[in-house]
Amino acid sequence: MTSLRRFTAHDLLQFNNVNLDYFTETYHLNFYLEYLAKWPEYCQMAEGPAKQNMGYIFGKVEGQGDKWHGHVTAVTVAPPYRRLRLAEKLMGLLEDVTHTMHAGYFVDLFVRVSNTVAIAMYSKFGYTVYRRVLEYYGNKEDAFDMRKAMPRDVAKRSIVPLKKPVRPEDLEFD
Repeated sequence: MTSLRRFTAHDLLQFNNVNLDYFTETYHLNFYLEYLAKWPEYCQMAEGPAKQNMGYIFGKVEGQGDKWHGHVTAVTVAPPYRRLRLAEKLMGLLEDVTHTMHAGYFVDLFVRVSNTVAIAMYSKFGYTVYRRVLEYYGNKEDAFDMRKAMPRDVAKRSIVPLKKPVRPEDLEFD
């Protein structure tokens, strides 16, 4: 049986089996620690019965006004545990935190345009492509900014796709 629990600083020493994947962005230690300090409710670990790390999600809340939203910074599942709906459970938890704790308008995430498996998975979860971000990743690969409206966005204005791509410097960050 899998349990979901808060990600801890100690987990940073033991999550390589989950983190070492081409499509998973890996960050420096201080980056993860900042998330754990500022947005602990958005940092969750999926753990197996033998206490093995199966997957995790890191996120945050950001923006102002009708751009107040949850952001998925990283979600990944170790290869042996894929296709068990763990990513769906982790994403659902982040969406629930965004809606119930922070009253966000939407949840967004960035995904490599070449990661067709992840794009299909996020689409299945109700996410749509909001815009293309040119040369977003370090290797100059483009990203899709995908979004899912939360109940607060009754008119679903936050997910109306933009017609033209943007550059990373045009993104609004807080």
